[in-house]
Amino acid sequence: MNKKFANVQTELPGPKAKKLLDRRHDVVPQGVGYGVPTFVEKAKGALLQDVDGNHFIDLAGAIGCINVGHSHDTIVSALHDQVDRYIHTGFNVMMYDPYIDFAEKLATLAPGYSKKKVMFLNSGAEAVENAVKIARKYTKRQAVVSFSGGFHGRTLMTMSLTGKVRPFKYEYGPFAPEVYHAPYPYNYRRPESMNEEEYTDYLLEQVESFFISEVDPSQVAAFIMEPVQGESGFIIPSKKFVQGIYEICKQHGILFIADEIQTGFGRTGKYFGMEHYDVEPDLTAISKSMAAGLPISGVIGREEVMDSAKPGELGGTYCGSPLGCRAGLAVLEVMEKENINDRADIIGKKVMERFKNMYDRFDVIGEYRGLGAMCALELVKDRDSKEPAKELTGQVLKEAHKRGVIVLKAGVHDNVVRLLMPLVITDEQLEEALNILEESIEAVLVGVNG
Repeated sequence: MNKKFANVQTELPGPKAKKLLDRRHDVVPQGVGYGVPTFVEKAKGALLQDVDGNHFIDLAGAIGCINVGHSHDTIVSALHDQVDRYIHTGFNVMMYDPYIDFAEKLATLAPGYSKKKVMFLNSGAEAVENAVKIARKYTKRQAVVSFSGGFHGRTLMTMSLTGKVRPFKYEYGPFAPEVYHAPYPYNYRRPESMNEEEYTDYLLEQVESFFISEVDPSQVAAFIMEPVQGESGFIIPSKKFVQGIYEICKQHGILFIADEIQTGFGRTGKYFGMEHYDVEPDLTAISKSMAAGLPISGVIGREEVMDSAKPGELGGTYCGSPLGCRAGLAVLEVMEKENINDRADIIGKKVMERFKNMYDRFDVIGEYRGLGAMCALELVKDRDSKEPAKELTGQVLKEAHKRGVIVLKAGVHDNVVRLLMPLVITDEQLEEALNILEESIEAVLVGVNG
């Protein structure tokens, strides 16, 4: 294949990256992992260049942080302007208008028609923590229910909410009390005796039984759900399931928290993933692509819920930094001007068409799935047993990296190839990246079978 954008000239890591990698291992603990054994020098749009001059097409987007692309001119300009004015004063000391401007826009964009209020924080985990705090304050209840397979962060509370043990929870307990896990629909791995609708009905019945065996609904402050489970391999629930959980919450006076940290800001073809399900969350946690790589997060919620906390009970030193707010405003400007939501739908259709072709070629692909530009391949040892192909998945990623495409894995069984490309990726760049991904699968299979 004649490659125009991806060009790896040396075996990874190259000589400069190797020196940096040695220094990294000397000073950074091994618990801080990495996917690609090299170091970035430049990044623009959907393209990366490392310190050894190798060029990559980015299908990872900093794990979904770069929906509007690396170093977009609009964001860079906004940041330069803000740095020239002031960097930080602490919103809880002397306030600044970018916080208000950004909050107003997000309150308008959030799903539903009720009046919203917005607060800003630093990270996705911190957004989830505060959503839980607010839910408990408003309901005067303590229990929180998340879902098996969900990922909500690495702090004590968010680890407790997370429904995957390794590598996030193993040997890090004890965990926060009054956290429960309900079953979540994994349609590809549903019982063969059930069709999708029967499976959904069964899981919703299990939630009702859960209230008998695990926790009484009168004690539950909130359910928290990802519109699409990210770390678990882009597991997409049915609209019936999401609406069913939402109705259960309303029936029992339980708040519904949407974790939109990975699904937000255009990834699924809408500003928020929950828009696909026609529900209005009581609280929404946001982060990642909201500021094009700047560390900021937030909670959006119904006014009466958000105002349940008293002055001084919420906040933090760096929460809603001026730089993050200015970057966030610039992201919304780019999304509107460049029709990023529509572009995500176009990208998703192109990817799913190619994934179908790969599925027809390679028996190791058990399923391909996606919502908007949140697309994934699940790799298995064979389609009948659906046994996860974890090692094969790792080999495919490594081969793709060697050929100049940055791609990530995910999944409860670490057997899912997931795409989180910047949504400004061009058709030409996307086609080349998908060609390389397909060639990488073929090369690995030839090596395995040869």
